[in-house]
Amino acid sequence: MKPIHILILIALYFAVLIIISYFTGKEDSNDAFFKANKSSPWFIVAFGMIGASLSGVTFISVPGDVGNGMFSYMQVVFGYLFGYFVIAFVLMPIYYKLNVTSIYEYLGNRFGIVSHKTGAVFFFVSRVLGASFRLFLVASVLHEFVFKFWNFPFALTVVISVLLIMIYTFRGGVKTVVWTDTIQTLFMLTALIVTIVLIYQQMGWGFGDFMESKELKQFDKIFFFDDFLAKNHFIKQFLGGMFITICMTGLDQDMMQKNLTCKTLKDAQKNMISFSVILVFVNFVFLLLGALLFIYADTNGIGIPTVDGTPKTDLLYPEIALKSNLGIPVAIFFTLGLIAAAYSSADSALTSLTTSFCIDFLNIEKKPLNTQKGTRKKVHIIMAALLVLVIISFYYLLDQSVISGLLTVAGYTYGPLLGLFAYGIFTKQKINDKRVPWVAIISVGATYLIASLPPAYLGGYQWGYELLILNGLITFTGLSIIRKKQTDNQVI
Repeated sequence: MKPIHILILIALYFAVLIIISYFTGKEDSNDAFFKANKSSPWFIVAFGMIGASLSGVTFISVPGDVGNGMFSYMQVVFGYLFGYFVIAFVLMPIYYKLNVTSIYEYLGNRFGIVSHKTGAVFFFVSRVLGASFRLFLVASVLHEFVFKFWNFPFALTVVISVLLIMIYTFRGGVKTVVWTDTIQTLFMLTALIVTIVLIYQQMGWGFGDFMESKELKQFDKIFFFDDFLAKNHFIKQFLGGMFITICMTGLDQDMMQKNLTCKTLKDAQKNMISFSVILVFVNFVFLLLGALLFIYADTNGIGIPTVDGTPKTDLLYPEIALKSNLGIPVAIFFTLGLIAAAYSSADSALTSLTTSFCIDFLNIEKKPLNTQKGTRKKVHIIMAALLVLVIISFYYLLDQSVISGLLTVAGYTYGPLLGLFAYGIFTKQKINDKRVPWVAIISVGATYLIASLPPAYLGGYQWGYELLILNGLITFTGLSIIRKKQTDNQVI
């Protein structure tokens, strides 16, 4: 596809989102921006959550990973399923009972203001780095294949990308995001189905033929119980997937804000359970697509794309979608699916950052009513500018290895959140609130040092997703150390 064609697709895509924002943003209130007036239909939230959970990385990497780990990723997905059940029946009742706007208000209610701010800061750092990196990847692709053609500087590409997101979330906030997520999910799933159907036609297969083919047998192993020291052992991946979901959905303002827009707790639970079951199926279909891509590539003599001489299986899907003889429909829907996957996480990130800063740091609900809306709009603009600055700094000031290190640290920030929420829910102990930041920082540092140890020092053990659990346990232990001792009167 030529740059002008991709630009037209992007323009049409954002035109649809801006039209949606026009109708959903008519009520320009803080309650609509932060909570969507608690009026979102649960089934709309559930469908949109599929797209929000499938990032641009997932869209490309899950099919590509089939060549490396077969279908072992399903072990993580089954863990996701149990994690969503924990969110639905443990965390959501707490959030709805307290009627929170920011989920970190719970930490303030349970422990104190410092714990509240600590949780919000850890979310803020993680979300700014994570959202900026995802947008950095999208902006880099758009710059290379579209805007560079007209000699646009990279900084202008970034400004345009973030400005478009800010425009359609500026008035409606999460109310708009709930509905735009449904469109983005639709684009991603359409790209998935169109690719599969057209490859089937090229191969002369039906679904049954594919499922019974000998070619699929080399990829379809799901469960791995052989070597507990390896990263892909079932227990490690299952527990890792479970706690990733609990932390990166249940303890993440970005993901939970949309769920909290449902009218009642029962509706929110229906949304979470239905979405989680569908997500298992969708991830399995992505893995089937991965196997199909490798079989198609082998049959048609398509090599795995390389970067600096190193094979990159993540690039196989775009290589086949954009450069093979599958036709223009696959190229169009793949491009739309990739754009949707990237921006579906970016728009909700900008909205959640605005919400968290207004509620957790500015206490906007305590400000005069006539200033609240204006404050929220200013913060929204500032958050967009912050994302622009961080993305541009990635491009001009940092190399890829430094960015990777920053994202690794950002991933560790969910461990202290896990420890804080677990200690609050499963104990009745009070803690020294002022010491919580030190516990959280020490936990991140200790986890990073342990993860950096060579496997030989640990008897060959390789850390995987379960590192998040270790991080939470260290925080939990630290909170136990700084707990307040009960007096006799308190016990009585």
